[in-house]
Parts: sequence; structure tokens; C-alpha cells
Amino acid sequence: MIALASDHAGLPLKEALKAHLESCAVAFEDFGTDSAKSCDYTDFALKACSAVTTGWCKKAILLCGTGVGMSMAANKMRGIRAAVASDCYSVKYTRLHNDANVLCLGSRVVGAGLACELVDVFLDTDFEGGRHTARVEAVMKIHDL
Repeated sequence: MIALASDHAGLPLKEALKAHLESCAVAFEDFGTDSAKSCDYTDFALKACSAVTTGWCKKAILLCGTGVGMSMAANKMRGIRAAVASDCYSVKYTRLHNDANVLCLGSRVVGAGLACELVDVFLDTDFEGGRHTARVEAVMKIHDL
């Protein structure tokens, strides 16, 4: 199960991604927003990332105007490794080397076609492990400081 969430700026892109995920038979849960009315991205990042940290969802995709606000909010949560990206190379390597469990996209940065490609790469790329495992563990220990 994949968690999806957006603020008002990310809503149109979220709707496009929902259609794409449905066409690929990928199960997801939409944690909002469902309105174009201005809202705080932090509320929706918290809901979707909580679904990841509790194990309800394996990964999350968060959308706002740039993706940056969502990534900042998501990365405040223990157990979350969120990355904002707008190219396939970065998305691939944030999965391979950083084991990102949240992808943040900016609806004012990428179009729907590219966003669908980025999501496919994010969902289809596994963590490489090996020498990267210790680095990911070191990043996660930062929450304990």
C-alpha cells in the first residue's frame, strides 16, 4: 500500500498520480487534501508518514508546490527518509543508496507525465544495501541526538 498526500498546490498532480497508480494496479490510500482551498502541507505530511511509520503503508508520495515543504515536514518524523527529486536519476539513487521511503514532488516543478515516470522508478527500485546500510543507519541515528 502506498500513502498519497498533498496540499492544495499539489492536488492536481496527486489526482493525475492516482489515475496512474490505478492503471498500474498499485494499491494506495489518499490522505488528503481533497480541496483546492489553501491548507497546511504539514497536516497531510504527518498523516501519510504516520501510515508509513506504523507499517500501514510501505512508502509515501507527497506533493506540494515545490516538494520541499513536504520533504522538510516528513523528515522531522522518526523512521522517515524523504527525498524531493525531479529527475529519474536522483529518484533511482535515493532508493538504491538512501533507502528513501517517501518521495516528494513539486507540482509547480514537474508535469504529470514526468511525475508518473518518477513514481514508477521510486516504486520499482529496491534498496541496494551493502555498504549503504551503515550510512542509512547513521542517518537514522541523527533523530536520537
